[in-house]
Amino acid sequence: MRPSRFTEEQIIGMLKEQKAGAKTADVCRKHGISAATFYNFKAAGWRCPTPVA
Repeated sequence: MRPSRFTEEQIIGMLKEQKAGAKTADVCRKHGISAATFYNFKAAGWRCPTPVA
């Protein structure tokens, strides 16, 4: 299997940007990925860590 171009932290950062209100297309353009790749990250179970109170 080929190594990922993005680290776990980078992927989580992209998902956080989109969750914070940025348009998916804008996040993808900024990071140089396709919308399909973004949604694959999201579907693969990359979740933003939730803070423990």
